[in-house]
Amino acid sequence: VQLQASGGGLVQPGGSLRLDCEVSGHTFSSFAMGWFRQAPGKERKFVAAITWSGASEYYEDSVQGRFFISRGDARNRVLLRMDALKTDDTAVYYCAAAASPVGLRWYTMESEYDYWGQGTQVTVSS
Repeated sequence: VQLQASGGGLVQPGGSLRLDCEVSGHTFSSFAMGWFRQAPGKERKFVAAITWSGASEYYEDSVQGRFFISRGDARNRVLLRMDALKTDDTAVYYCAAAASPVGLRWYTMESEYDYWGQGTQVTVSS
């Protein structure tokens, strides 16, 4: 299974970006998907996740209402639309796939994800 993340870039505060993660090498619809981010000098942290069916979405508190995760129409993509971006959102963003996640708040735990993409840089700056 391979995950390819793209869509990062430089944007001004208040702007928007859409990140795209393309999954190949497996039946995509069987995976729950998540996005994590790692700011300079900090640990990687959970941002958003979506279940394999797409029925449930989860967000870290600081991005709730500004970021939106969805599965692409082609069913082999997961998208993260980021609105009202802040300088604190600057980080490398990683997409990840979970085959059989379990436990309460599984979506926040890196150990529940089986495959990871290479990361895409998002810089929010004026």
